[in-house]
Amino acid sequence: MISVDIPGTGTLELEYAVFDYNGTLAADGRISSDIRKKLSALADLLEIHILTADTFGTVNKEINDPRINVTVIVPDAQAEQKRDHIQKLGPERTAAAGNGANDVLMLSEGALGICVIGKEGAYSGSLQACDIAVASPLDAIDLFLNPDRIRATLRR
Repeated sequence: MISVDIPGTGTLELEYAVFDYNGTLAADGRISSDIRKKLSALADLLEIHILTADTFGTVNKEINDPRINVTVIVPDAQAEQKRDHIQKLGPERTAAAGNGANDVLMLSEGALGICVIGKEGAYSGSLQACDIAVASPLDAIDLFLNPDRIRATLRR
């Protein structure tokens, strides 16, 4: 669990981190060894879920840590499937990270929404739905590993 006291807002207590895969963690279906290492470190703190339509068919090869839950969703109604996953986990305890149009609902549903503006860019609606926007997947993971960054960004 990660607990972050945010001045002017209250305490954010996270148990789950839900990530979109392609465009958020992966570029062209692949993740870097640095992302793999950081996800492993994050798995010591939060239960990690990766939701993907697995466009490139690589997620199960790329994510091989048994502590990371990978769910391949069906192509139809991806946004709703992602939102529903957040609701099942408990939105008040869940952070979500994504970049695409199909991530808007999950970014707005969770307690913390992070938009990753990576190599693929980011959908403008995802930017509007998030609480924090970052430049890379490593930056997104580092927010959790260094929660003072969350506090500094969200304090009022």
